[in-house]
Amino acid sequence: MDDAELKTRFAAWIGKRIERTDCVDRRLVEQFTVMLEPYLAKSCPVPPGIFWCLSPDLAPADHLGGDGHPRTGLFMPDLPFPRRMWAGGELVFHADFPLDKPITKTTTIEDIAVKTGKSGQLAFVTARHHYRDGEKLLLDERQDIVYREPAPLAPSQTLTAAPASCDASDRWTVEASSVLLFRYSALTFNGHRIHYDFPYATGVEGYAGLVVHGPLQATLMLNRVATHLGRMPKRFAYRGQSPLISGSSFHVETTADPEAKMNARVVSSEGIVTMVAQAEP
Repeated sequence: MDDAELKTRFAAWIGKRIERTDCVDRRLVEQFTVMLEPYLAKSCPVPPGIFWCLSPDLAPADHLGGDGHPRTGLFMPDLPFPRRMWAGGELVFHADFPLDKPITKTTTIEDIAVKTGKSGQLAFVTARHHYRDGEKLLLDERQDIVYREPAPLAPSQTLTAAPASCDASDRWTVEASSVLLFRYSALTFNGHRIHYDFPYATGVEGYAGLVVHGPLQATLMLNRVATHLGRMPKRFAYRGQSPLISGSSFHVETTADPEAKMNARVVSSEGIVTMVAQAEP
């Protein structure tokens, strides 16, 4: 099926909406804090990025796909591509998340695009998340998800080598341990097997090892920016560049550009940029 036919087939999913309620309670804050200390912005009322733990897609075991995610056709379109990746997104902050109050998360499928690239057909799903405290908007989030065809045994990757490293004062060094990946999967109720099932990650999806979560990398960059600013930025946009494989340390770096924006990136131990971000103070 060509790209246009696939887009037409799934056009009815655009506009689909679900709503769920959760809260940032003290137990979640404590667990999130011990998981990521000392890489958290101390000046913020709740840890930046903790909102990605709220209102996950819940599905019983018999509704899961082979990758551990809820199978497509439940929350996401029933696309004929088995590999899912969190490609990037944008966060626009309007107010702080309160403690111990109901937070409503409304998710809308905003767009579906199908393209053919060097690795075959790809489907890009844009999801819009609105987090609200009653009628007050706290966060407007755009999430970009990519669905791919089955992986070859040795997938080719476009790697971006990092230029000269930042000064140590603008850099965190984080150990990408399997324990960190497990804890983050548990707190976000993320069943994607690429983060904890080594034989699946390497033998089925073709990665070199367990993969560090995209939102975990974004969380660390967001906290690095908030630490530099002494508060949350107004806007934070991020994009994945290459898979970050666990088993060694990686760097989270920030720099300021001439327009007074903050740039952040994650750099692997091999010097490869795996995720980049830009923040507007």
